[in-house]
Amino acid sequence: MTAIPEITPEQARQRLTHGALLIDVREAHERATGMAEGALGIAKGDLQADPAAHVPSPDRELILICQSGKRSMQAALALIDLGYTHIASVQGGTTAWRSTGLPLVRPIQSDDERDFNERYSRHLLLPQVGVAGQQRLLNARVLLLGAGGLGSPAAFYLAAAGVGHLRIVDDDVVDRSNLHRQILHTDASVGTPKVHSARERLLALNPRLDVDAVQARVTSSNIDALLEGVDVVLDGSDNFPLRYLLNDACLQHGIPLVYGAVERFTGQVSVFDAGRQRGHAPCYRCLFPEPPPPEFAPNCAEAGVLGVLPGMVGLLQATEALKLLLGIGEPLVGRLLTFDALGTRFREIRLRPDPTCPLCAPGSAFPGYIDYAAFCSQG
Repeated sequence: MTAIPEITPEQARQRLTHGALLIDVREAHERATGMAEGALGIAKGDLQADPAAHVPSPDRELILICQSGKRSMQAALALIDLGYTHIASVQGGTTAWRSTGLPLVRPIQSDDERDFNERYSRHLLLPQVGVAGQQRLLNARVLLLGAGGLGSPAAFYLAAAGVGHLRIVDDDVVDRSNLHRQILHTDASVGTPKVHSARERLLALNPRLDVDAVQARVTSSNIDALLEGVDVVLDGSDNFPLRYLLNDACLQHGIPLVYGAVERFTGQVSVFDAGRQRGHAPCYRCLFPEPPPPEFAPNCAEAGVLGVLPGMVGLLQATEALKLLLGIGEPLVGRLLTFDALGTRFREIRLRPDPTCPLCAPGSAFPGYIDYAAFCSQG
């Protein structure tokens, strides 16, 4: 194997003044944060795919630079194999160039390009996300039911991740008792609608998003309109009638539902995607064919909840939503993840579709929405 000379940033700059061509082989979004003065930006993949288009003469002195020196060395070896003879790599890359105090420049960018490259720089470095994945997030639409304990952390992280369109639905106002767990809201928000407080905080975090604040109670009469154009639904509700309604509506519209629930010191997370995977993935009714009696399922106002627990569950829900939007990883479809905060233990329970489920069994016709409050009060 041919040995590639590694030179210091100072040596590279000196050779640059004597006619060497310095090429930054990082991706465009990486170069946007600053590149060595005098360097030509050509991504490693583009350079290796067609070097002659960028460097017609194989005898030209080339110096390659990346972030730390690894990719530039790989590119140099590839160019040697293609017949280029006079190549060196900058040891330590742009990081070393910066630390030695040598001048950096930023490519000309629009405000939108700069915001995109800087705000999502860590996402753009991930092969599973990259520019295409981040654009996919920016074009995505998520419906969050509830701006409370679960919706707060989930909304924060989805907004920070760049999910471009968030529709948040809640009919409640901020109460001081909410603040120990509903981190979207502040003491100054007490008495204001939760969706307005949420919108203000989310746009302060990421002002380029579209946040649709809907102050309304979710019912059978408005659920279809709320689901219009939505890619993923995140359930931050705290009552069984709404959970059954969300399940039935998402099943009917073929939209994945990210479920979460908390009580005292325990939480649950799952993904119900039976609408797109009928017969292979369970729905919420497969887990709970009938609602438990109220005394066995009190809400937070009745039973209390450890303040950090909704944060843990809401964060997991946001993670599942991002995986679904990006089409990566293994979502919690057919799995119920439970968390015991007192014991700091996770447990996974396999869920199978119920072949007799009246809603999601293959061949079952959608019966229409029912009186969910009456259904949940039976027994």
